[in-house]
Amino acid sequence: MKKKIYLDYASTTPIDPRVHEAMIPYFQEKFGNTMSFHSFGREAQIALDNSRRVIAKMIKANSDEIIFTGSATESNNLALKGLAFSKKEKGHIIISSIEHPCIMESASWLEKRGFSITKIGVDKYGKVDPKEIKQAIRDNTILVSVMHASNEIGTIQPIAEIGKMCRDNDILFHTDATQTLGNIEIDVEKMNIDMMTASAHKMYGPKGVGLLFLRKGVKIEALLHGGGQEFSLRSSTVNVAGVVGFAKACEIATNEMDKDNKRISKLRDKLVSSLLKIENSFLNGHPKERLANNVNMRFSFVEGESLVMRLDIDGISVSTGSACSSDKLEPSYTLIATGLRADETHGSLRISLGRWTTEEEVDFISRKLPEIIKGFRVMSPIKS
Repeated sequence: MKKKIYLDYASTTPIDPRVHEAMIPYFQEKFGNTMSFHSFGREAQIALDNSRRVIAKMIKANSDEIIFTGSATESNNLALKGLAFSKKEKGHIIISSIEHPCIMESASWLEKRGFSITKIGVDKYGKVDPKEIKQAIRDNTILVSVMHASNEIGTIQPIAEIGKMCRDNDILFHTDATQTLGNIEIDVEKMNIDMMTASAHKMYGPKGVGLLFLRKGVKIEALLHGGGQEFSLRSSTVNVAGVVGFAKACEIATNEMDKDNKRISKLRDKLVSSLLKIENSFLNGHPKERLANNVNMRFSFVEGESLVMRLDIDGISVSTGSACSSDKLEPSYTLIATGLRADETHGSLRISLGRWTTEEEVDFISRKLPEIIKGFRVMSPIKS
């Protein structure tokens, strides 16, 4: 059987065995509902409280500022819509032009209901200029939302600077840190973050659990109503096993982040250097200020979808961009925002490395991909 090589860690990560082990008791032995008063319920509540403390400590927050949800998408919807609904007037919201689809769609939904939305552009590397955000601020601006790092091209944004500018102008600041929690050290106080989103399955934890950091004093409306769980901001029976796994993933990341990043960034740089030797190949995103595991390349005269399918035949799993929109054969709006033409975006490939990526796997794709691209270009009606 052909060995499979997984290089799509930005889409989702395999669960760390240590995370799985921590979760197991909460499926059968400690399965109680946190809202129950008996011993099983108390045991579940203790696990929930302990997990909240672990995660809060990681980002330098208070434990009662962590709201558990079912996903980063839910958290982002809760952040934007919850804040918007808490206001008496329909105000103005600023986002970047390369946000994740769940931010884009939430903003679009609010715009149809009378809120004003401004999308800030990015430079050729996909980086936001805080000065442009400042220029876009209006008297009724209620929120700025800029992702910490692009899920597609890996560019890291100047979050602390944007946050300070928002704080100085008395505007709330939200960041989607789904790609960075566990990969970049986060201090919500120093980075002037009022709301922050993350998800366990992007950092070797389980699917089905996300979080929203909500700074104390920030008021939002709940989207789900019921039993009053999660400080009455997210009523639903709590996924205790998932939350325990999330906390364990955060604990591991806290201890191993530096070591993992050093190893993975070396593999990333080696892969980028190798792939740039291919004729008419280019790196998307910032060459330095990017996630340690992100390699987003574009190759002229080939289709990214064809590369993904061909690599899959050889047992290599990669993607063309965000997994949430990979079934859409449309130009990447992130790459379009960086100034590329639609035809230039089609040959893009996102290769994302992770905790279990080996040098042998990087060497294999470094050998295999040039061969595949050469073959496609020979068949292409468009010649270089």
